[in-house]
Amino acid sequence: MSTDTRATAAVIDYATQTTLERFPGEAVALAKQCIIDGLGVILAGSAARGTGIVRDYVRAGKETGEATALGAEPFTCRAASAALVNGTAGHALDFDDTQLSSSPDRIFGLLTHPTIPPLAASLAVGERLGVSGRQFLEAYLVGFEVECKMAEAIHPTHYQNGFHSSGTFGTFGAMVSAAKLLGLHGEALGHALAIASSMSSGIRLNFGTMTKPLHVGRAAQNGVMAAELASRGHTGGKDALESPWGFFRVFTLGSGFDADRIVGALGNPPSIVSPGVSLKPYPCGSLGHPTMDAMLKLVVASDIAPEQVTAVRVRAGSNILNPLRYPFATSELEAKFCLPFMMSSLLLRRKAGIHEFTDEFVRSAPVQAMMKKVTTVRDAEIEARGFEKMRSTIEVDLADGRTLVQEADERYRGGPEKPFTRAELHGKFTDCASLVLRPEAIENVLGRLDALEELRNVRELVSVVTSGVLAGQPTVL
Repeated sequence: MSTDTRATAAVIDYATQTTLERFPGEAVALAKQCIIDGLGVILAGSAARGTGIVRDYVRAGKETGEATALGAEPFTCRAASAALVNGTAGHALDFDDTQLSSSPDRIFGLLTHPTIPPLAASLAVGERLGVSGRQFLEAYLVGFEVECKMAEAIHPTHYQNGFHSSGTFGTFGAMVSAAKLLGLHGEALGHALAIASSMSSGIRLNFGTMTKPLHVGRAAQNGVMAAELASRGHTGGKDALESPWGFFRVFTLGSGFDADRIVGALGNPPSIVSPGVSLKPYPCGSLGHPTMDAMLKLVVASDIAPEQVTAVRVRAGSNILNPLRYPFATSELEAKFCLPFMMSSLLLRRKAGIHEFTDEFVRSAPVQAMMKKVTTVRDAEIEARGFEKMRSTIEVDLADGRTLVQEADERYRGGPEKPFTRAELHGKFTDCASLVLRPEAIENVLGRLDALEELRNVRELVSVVTSGVLAGQPTVL
């Protein structure tokens, strides 16, 4: 039998047979970092207006309390709905982690934000079932691995034609995590893959709107729903991934996938270890982060005052300029995909965090004026170097006639070659969680997450989060 006809079976075998003990210690340590990062951005994203609309929609249904929708005003609902709310929150600020490219044709950007769907699903189903920290970690890691390997395997036309990979593959990551906790295997897991294939969705048209985070929320919800339906006997088609009308061919208009990136590749090594995952230092499209670090370096080193700047040029390839598609931002959602805003925020405040990505700051007169000075340039030389790295150069013209130039460091902050320190990771979590939790609660949650394997019941973690919310009117971003 060819590997092409074994992809579905390979996922079933891997998901069924893999335990936490099979992961190297490095993978478990990285998973805990990603979970700390992911829970932090879920808490911060719970304050986003788009998340608020989803929260109100779910809360109006008055569902049976199985799992918790996190935030300043936590409430319980069905597990799939909790995954929807928390998944939407986790991507609302575009601050969640990013899967890395494994080869030049799998360009940075076309892969997934891998953590939030399996995390939201594992948290929701794990709370419903009362699983241990080790079971929770195991489910998260297995879902994460399947999601990443599927995203690496599919032909790049999937993303290039307009699908949002975090929504499409996130559905499978969430489903496998939920299925792991529910004990699905064999035929039932095959049905869950088929159900997930029909529920996978998300198109890039919605970048820069409230619907982009909804893609990730729906991925988490649909993944949980697919696993729960299959656990009750709901059926789907055979060989869901590789059949002629299966996921890989339909979602690429026939281009298909590279089977050897799944069959024999799952867990060898885990994607969380190699090529790895990057944590975001800024709450916006990751393709702009090296350029933002370059601007920050230039501003600080040369002590540039905003009034000195007459013009800024950002030189990059189409892999960066196409997704970061807004030449001018009129809202914080557009700003997340707008290089002129990213540059302007750093020039004006020397920061670009959750307090800068707000409608108020984006629409302020100084920002609007500075954005008009920033242009993007498609650079043929940078383009010719390939798309597996995020390459760019910035040029800043000053009033005194000087032009300052800074090339982006390909070893971007938060990536495997330049990872967050423990202090940076905890600092990001604290900054995010401070919108929702009291300082002592933040410290308590971090302690539980650092020792996640020792947690007897994931409900203890949820309880620490929900009991530590701030009093008073919730923050709205």
